[in-house]
Amino acid sequence: MTTVTWTLTDADEGVDLPDWSAGPRDVGGELQGWSVSKRRLVGGRRDGVSVVEVDNGGMRFTVVPTRGMGIWKCIADDGRTLGWQSPINGPVHPKFVPIADPGGLGWLEGFDELLVRCGLESNGAPVHDARNVLQYPLHGRIANLPAHRVTLSVDSQRGTIAVTGEVDETRFLFHHLRLTSTVTTTVGSTELTVHDSIANLSSRPAGFQMLYHINVGAPLLDAGSTLVAPVKGVVPRDARAAEGVADWDTYAAPEPGFAEQVYFLLDPACDADGRTRVLLKNAAGDAGLELAYNRKQLPWFTQWKNTGAIEDGYVTGLEPATNLPNPRDFEERQGRVVSLATGASYDVDFSLNWLLDTAAVASAEAAVRSLQPVGGPEVFAAPQPGWCAGA
Repeated sequence: MTTVTWTLTDADEGVDLPDWSAGPRDVGGELQGWSVSKRRLVGGRRDGVSVVEVDNGGMRFTVVPTRGMGIWKCIADDGRTLGWQSPINGPVHPKFVPIADPGGLGWLEGFDELLVRCGLESNGAPVHDARNVLQYPLHGRIANLPAHRVTLSVDSQRGTIAVTGEVDETRFLFHHLRLTSTVTTTVGSTELTVHDSIANLSSRPAGFQMLYHINVGAPLLDAGSTLVAPVKGVVPRDARAAEGVADWDTYAAPEPGFAEQVYFLLDPACDADGRTRVLLKNAAGDAGLELAYNRKQLPWFTQWKNTGAIEDGYVTGLEPATNLPNPRDFEERQGRVVSLATGASYDVDFSLNWLLDTAAVASAEAAVRSLQPVGGPEVFAAPQPGWCAGA
């Protein structure tokens, strides 16, 4: 027996396993040291959320099919957590997230994941029409849509565990987009790989945007943490970001009342196949998160710094994307909305490697710095036209 696959949810077939688990005995004992469970949360605003919890022997992590196949948190064997402490007590069921809030910011009421997708119709700032009616909400709808089909596959020969979900973002007479996402890990590792495919199921062409909001707080993020990114330019999104642009790649201690700062990191250097990587490391250099992705698939990168008080959400966001998170109409004018022909799809692959010792961090940093252009990035003092909507 090599690969065993289970269907955990299939809305079309009326299948749902609300309280289920699997382990080595279920694949003939050929692969040891792992377990997977699916359960439904109860109480508060998480009531009714389905989660798939994977323990690969090196770490535990939680995939949330109810929230667009987001990843909630990772926990290492020594108890360290990868994620952040949001004021939101999640994961929040989408029914409690007012996406259609007239101001366009309702998305923030469900925001607390390590990995949350922004898209698919739009992924940036809210957009209102000429009558001040909300047209595109903050960061889109995909993170608050449930998967209608979820499967689990365990490959004993390769030692891999994969959770796959399908999520449809559809509006009658407008668009029909499907996200198929597979999160894969290897037994004993602290690494996740994500493969997403966005398909246009409509008979008409469709535009889409995708941004991966990867959010890290304490304990990895601390005073003196550094972002190592092999980019050619750094642009502050607005005047607030311009205030701190000289220190764009370093982080301060939690500061009550801190106002967020956002930077657009331009032209990440990559190898011949388009692969690039960035590293967030702590001040001591003994823990980090390496993000590796393909610039051909995700050509734009945004850094979000929100180093407020711990209780208010001390966090940074690493955000590879198909575009910059400006209002969609602005991005469309810049040619940064992907067009999909009917029946076409767009694939994205990236990995998150949680580094838990000094040697691993040093090796990752050397790999990132080997890509860095000579002289370092050009740092712009102010927002720039074409990249920043308010410039």
